[in-house]
Amino acid sequence: MCQALKVSTSGYYKWLKQQSSPLSDKEKYRLEVQQKISKSFHESLGTYGSPRVHADLIDWGFIISQKTVARIMSEMGLKAIQEEKFVVTTDSNHDFNIYPNVLDRQFNVEEPNQVWVTDITYIWTLEGWVYLSSVMDLFSRKIVGWSLDSHMKKELSIQALKMAIIQRQPGKGVIHHSDRGSQYCSHEYIDILKGNEMQISMSKKGDPYDNACIESFHATLKKELIYRRRFKTKAEAIKAVNYYISCIYNERRRHSTLGNISPNQFERNHQQNEVESIS
Repeated sequence: MCQALKVSTSGYYKWLKQQSSPLSDKEKYRLEVQQKISKSFHESLGTYGSPRVHADLIDWGFIISQKTVARIMSEMGLKAIQEEKFVVTTDSNHDFNIYPNVLDRQFNVEEPNQVWVTDITYIWTLEGWVYLSSVMDLFSRKIVGWSLDSHMKKELSIQALKMAIIQRQPGKGVIHHSDRGSQYCSHEYIDILKGNEMQISMSKKGDPYDNACIESFHATLKKELIYRRRFKTKAEAIKAVNYYISCIYNERRRHSTLGNISPNQFERNHQQNEVESIS
């Protein structure tokens, strides 16, 4: 048999011994690191680069450099998908009142429920379009309210806003920032903002960077979920987006602006710090 395979008898038995011998501690450790890197990468839906994967490994108790993580990811063929650029989709041609830009691109916020930003985006399915209206708390970049439907009428944005108000129970004076779309300028929407004593702020016409944080969230949603799936039905898309926002983006996805932790963890840390400062 060995001659047919063109190897020596001693060589064959050496190879056989290697196959049956246990892994060294170094080999076991590297295999475990590879498994954890794969876990982090795939749980992020293939969107984490080495900085966020490295942060996961540190949380899981590994002592390893980001450079090493990057090298192993390269060897494993794991590469994060690049961000998409902003796309302007707002129709501001209407006769409703327009409000000034109170926020003025001041995106760093020190407390929860000081600034909310909101926008609408599109999701394609084989049954047609689904529309998502999202409300983000700039403090933690958490999506605190959202609504999905087959239309982008004012009711879509109103439902997202009502969810945010119910979930957060904000005090007076929250800055609510949006574009100049008819949904946000409608009498019904403005009445809710004024009824909750919110400050109304709107972007300049045709400038998505005035609302860059919520635009960035929608770009991330598309990159990490929408562009990686082919939704057959609107119901399938709605279910997937609901899961992504509540279970992945808010709870798990690391955000570089937050020190590479998730929005929910950022808020938990803030609450814990407040408790410790009182006690």
